Amino acid sequence: MKLIVSLLLLAPLAGAFVQNGQQRALQTSRLFGSRARDKSVSRSKWIEKRGGKSATAVVDASEATKTGAGLHKNDEGLEYVKLVAPNGASSEVYLFGGVVTSYKDADGTDFIAVRPDAKMDGSKPISGGLSHCWPQFGPGAIQQHGFARNVNWEVVSMTDTSVALEMKPSDYTKAIWDKEFVCTFTVDLEDDQLKTKMHVENKGSDSFDFQAALHSYFTVSSLDKLEIAGSFAGKEFLNKMVGEGEMQTEDREVITISEEYDRVYKGVNDPVLKDSGTGKTLSVVNSAGWEDTVIWNPYGNEGMGFNNFVCVESVKFDPVTLAGSSSWTGDMALKPSKL
Repeated sequence: MKLIVSLLLLAPLAGAFVQNGQQRALQTSRLFGSRARDKSVSRSKWIEKRGGKSATAVVDASEATKTGAGLHKNDEGLEYVKLVAPNGASSEVYLFGGVVTSYKDADGTDFIAVRPDAKMDGSKPISGGLSHCWPQFGPGAIQQHGFARNVNWEVVSMTDTSVALEMKPSDYTKAIWDKEFVCTFTVDLEDDQLKTKMHVENKGSDSFDFQAALHSYFTVSSLDKLEIAGSFAGKEFLNKMVGEGEMQTEDREVITISEEYDRVYKGVNDPVLKDSGTGKTLSVVNSAGWEDTVIWNPYGNEGMGFNNFVCVESVKFDPVTLAGSSSWTGDMALKPSKL
């Protein structure tokens, strides 16, 4: 009898406990749901401040968690966009410098190199990737390789497999080069290739001149396993390693590197990197705008990691005169394949 009375007295307490537990679970669910919404709203505002549209530019948080695609920060605080294709290929594009620092095929082979001495904190241009040289290539009237590689680009649009970045004049750029321009750099990741487009617009009424290049760093297993094919034979090139620069004629069908290289091959824009160490090739397909190729390697410089990369750059060496309200486009794609 006493046991029955005790159970009857405890029943209301147990009900209250269960009800309180359900309320706490609901509050917890709401809390985490609210945090997820806050993150989504925060990312939307970030994109909108930079001229983007949140409906198309922000990857859903749950999808980003599953695929890895979306906006991220590195350990040094620099923001980058990760792209992921359905077959597992991926790419990473930093807002600082608008530079692609990684392109992996579905097998996980990364074709783009970043030097071991690179600064990834924004203190200087990133030494590696598909680095922009604009509006000047090399030395000249303004700073070496221009300013595009050491300013922050803004996200215009973004999906799991595509990002468009934009660079406009700022007080910093106007102090160096006071022109009315808009540069848009688009990166599209497909299952079997990475496509890039550099689009330059003259927003003013007066014409201006510029040079452009993608100072592309490509990963190699080692230089002694690398060959660079293309239409090099019979072409004149500027060998910057001889005196103050000397024009020479290339007699080889395939380029190999066993010394320091800094050569401008005008009229060559079809290089193919063949790496017997990885068993893969990488075709650099310049379909518009990029007319020339520069090959650069600091042979013997261990600090730069010379033996594991080569720069095969897509270049518009002769200056472009861009009239007011007109534009120029450079299209380049990277297509890997088996040897």
